[in-house]
Amino acid sequence: MSDYDITAANSVYTLTVPRLYNAPITLENYAADRAFETEARELAETAMSIDGYLNAGWIPNPVTQTIALAASSESALIFEAIVMAQDARRGLYRMGAEIQIPAIGRKYTMVRGLLRSIVGVPTAGRVLEARHFEITWERVLPAAI
Repeated sequence: MSDYDITAANSVYTLTVPRLYNAPITLENYAADRAFETEARELAETAMSIDGYLNAGWIPNPVTQTIALAASSESALIFEAIVMAQDARRGLYRMGAEIQIPAIGRKYTMVRGLLRSIVGVPTAGRVLEARHFEITWERVLPAAI
């Protein structure tokens, strides 16, 4: 394992976009805070019966992930290109990805994702701020590196 190392600095995020890019793309130049994050995924649908029993069932739900790239990141151009290609064909491109996080000895494989939203222009303050890209994944598969 990692001997209590929790750095994210050596993580590697690789994106694939079949039929648009011929090779996997490694994202670079993340925002300093929250380079990537996923929302909690609901695993069960529950209902309480009138006489006090908790009923539940497993339900499938997608995983929503946000990637934050520095305003100067050339990786943002990849997402812009996906948007332009989707707009031109009036259709969506499915994506795949893998995040390797050596600090904890884990990798996460994301399956059948869709680019759901994009911040089109960096927010301008004293300096340009990070841009956010949201992908919805059909599933995320954890494994050891």
